[in-house]
Parts: sequence; C-alpha cells; structure tokens
Amino acid sequence: MPTSKGRLLLLHGPNLQLLGSREPSIYGTATLADHVQRATATAQRLGYEVDSEQSDDLATLIGIVQTAGTKYAGIVLNAAAFTHFAWSLHDALKSVGLPVVEVHLSNPAAREPWRHESVIAPVAIGTVAGFGGESYVLGIEALTRHLEKQ
Repeated sequence: MPTSKGRLLLLHGPNLQLLGSREPSIYGTATLADHVQRATATAQRLGYEVDSEQSDDLATLIGIVQTAGTKYAGIVLNAAAFTHFAWSLHDALKSVGLPVVEVHLSNPAAREPWRHESVIAPVAIGTVAGFGGESYVLGIEALTRHLEKQ
C-alpha cells in the first residue's frame, strides 16, 4: 500500500445521520455511511486517509474544527442547515487555516430563499452542490487537487 499523503476530515452537520430516510426526493436514498464509504474510497485511491465526524451540535462541530489543524490536511464539510447562519463555525474554519471544500447533496440556490446564503462559502476554497452523493466524491477530488498544487 502506498504511503499516505495525509488525512482528510469529512465533517457533517445536523440531521445528516438521517440520510436514506429523510426526504429521499431531495436527498436520495443513500445513507450517510454510503456517502462516507464512497468519499473514503475516492480519497484512498488518491493516496489520502479519511476520518468522518457528524454532529447535530454546533459546539461539537466547532470543537472538532478547532483541533483539526494538527491532524488534517483539509476538510470536506457538509454543514447542512448550519451553512446558513453558523458564523461561529465560519470563524472556527477561518481560524484553523485549513483548506475547506463545502459540499451539499442538493442545490441550496435552487431551494427556499433562506438557503441561498452560505456563511461557509467565504472561508471555503470552493463549493460543490446539487450532485447528490457525487458531491462528496467531487469535494474530495477538488480538495486533493488543491493540496497537490501546494
């Protein structure tokens, strides 16, 4: 097995543990575990290891981000509803200084108006949205390409 190029953090916000049964017409029928498995396989193929964390608690997510700088090369984040108002998560991401790719299964810009603004986007190197579970895979690919350029 090739030497790891580093570790990536997949970070998932509130209600994402309900994927597979939560609004399948919007989010599909794949579970969070399914998405993590595909993203992890992609990262491993590209030479990276992955850890995955999910929480409904904003303070927990902030704590994970605050300690990520010493463990990870970058973060792929689906902040879910926290995307639209969690300035404290924005500040934590900005402070840790890691590259962040924001991902969403659905396309927030095509949904309710309150979903159109992201407080995560200003601290992310990019956003992947609207591709279902492929968003996680594309997020991993984008992050690893960014890291390879560094």
